[in-house]
Amino acid sequence: MAAATRLPEDLSGNWRMVKVLQKFSSAQRALLEKYDIDIARPGENNTDGYQPADSLATVAMKHGIDEVEIIEYIKKSQAVAQELEITARETAELVDEGKVALLDIREPRAFAVASIPGSRLVDQALAEEIVQSWPRDTPIVLICHHGVRTSDAAEYLREYGFGNVKSLSGGIDAWSLEINPSVPRY
Repeated sequence: MAAATRLPEDLSGNWRMVKVLQKFSSAQRALLEKYDIDIARPGENNTDGYQPADSLATVAMKHGIDEVEIIEYIKKSQAVAQELEITARETAELVDEGKVALLDIREPRAFAVASIPGSRLVDQALAEEIVQSWPRDTPIVLICHHGVRTSDAAEYLREYGFGNVKSLSGGIDAWSLEINPSVPRY
């Protein structure tokens, strides 16, 4: 199972955070984990966070972090996240061969609207079953709406020893666009 997309190479301190977050799906998680910096939520007086319109250089300076260091860390975290990705086409091949467990981590309401045939909605009971009793070499593809939250879930399962877990790049939306247009988009 291979990575789905290439990294943008021109990341610089001039990029606005909105663009950083769009192009580097792991950036928000990386900034929070390493530097304890999170996006300021609308309506919150969060002086420790950043606004989408802030430049990456401003965020680095505000938090006393070297701009080159923060850029390199974001790139590195994205490369790691991409190792966990699989395309919709690659996933479809595995599904056709019967060689993968499809696990959907969205809310039940979203799963009811659109799902991949054969996928299972992950609830607390299934999550516990997976961690406690599934073979660690089970091929798993995780599904969410656009393939962002599944990176976190894939890393979580990797921490429990699951070495063959991937995140569906583009999520259920990519599946609908590339594989099965009868799956509703929302």
